[in-house]
Amino acid sequence: MKKKSLVSINDFSKEEFVRILDLASEFEKEPTREILKDYVIATLFFEPSTRTRLSFETAISRLGGKIVGFSDSSSTSTSKGETLKDSIRIVSNYSDLIVMRHPLEGAARLASEYASVPIVNAGDGANQHPTQTLLDMYSIRKTQGRLDNLNIFLVGDLKYGRTVHSLLMAMAEFNTTFYFIAPEELKMPNEYKGYLDKKGLKYIECKDFNAYLPEADIIYMTRVQQERFTDPIEYERVKNVYILQRSMLNGCRENMKVLHPLPRVNEIALDVDDAPQAYYFQQALNGVYTRQAIITHILGIK
Repeated sequence: MKKKSLVSINDFSKEEFVRILDLASEFEKEPTREILKDYVIATLFFEPSTRTRLSFETAISRLGGKIVGFSDSSSTSTSKGETLKDSIRIVSNYSDLIVMRHPLEGAARLASEYASVPIVNAGDGANQHPTQTLLDMYSIRKTQGRLDNLNIFLVGDLKYGRTVHSLLMAMAEFNTTFYFIAPEELKMPNEYKGYLDKKGLKYIECKDFNAYLPEADIIYMTRVQQERFTDPIEYERVKNVYILQRSMLNGCRENMKVLHPLPRVNEIALDVDDAPQAYYFQQALNGVYTRQAIITHILGIK
């Protein structure tokens, strides 16, 4: 029987979230082990990536695994017209697990139906990015000491931002209060607000970034993604709508941390980098430990 894939964050239970975070903590203490030496992992990146691809490959390498795959689909048979279905069936023959990023929403779920090995979704269009969510949760728990009863501010591109969509769904399991800070054009889609409504969770929508900042435990900044816009004029209008300045951190809670899935453009000023609240570079490092935990959990490796 094929092991379970991770396509949507909802493919894992609350208990599995905690299990993976506990595993990540163990890998942080000892990230180099030879427990994947008999495994081949395929990394298929149909869309550009730096942190996600490199952190996955670092995670696999530090565990002794072999990596096959590509970071540019133009050099593969896809450029000759090969379908995703055929590509996935072929690569399944060569690997024990497939990590895939694709620009089309739903591509990861489709791949999981054709693959004979588990699929790990490394981002599919504006849909979801579940491994980013788990490293975000690890970062939140590590800095706050808990996951329950936190105020999380999601700022910027809430319409196309797959990282905020996945994070919302996962943190909804932990009695989170959400603050949605976005311009009208990039508001959180109704389907995700409806998800919170069904769970009876509180959320606040506003356009004024400063209005509630003293209440934040986590400020989760996002980049306005030019590649998701079909209208360049619309992008120009909203691209710099929210910029976090160091002076804005005055009066925030002592425990408050600033997260960002990266890359950033202008949404976090450079002077924030040296502030005690800045955590986004450590957050990126946490991706190695969390992805080690995800891979070993899915493959059932002790």
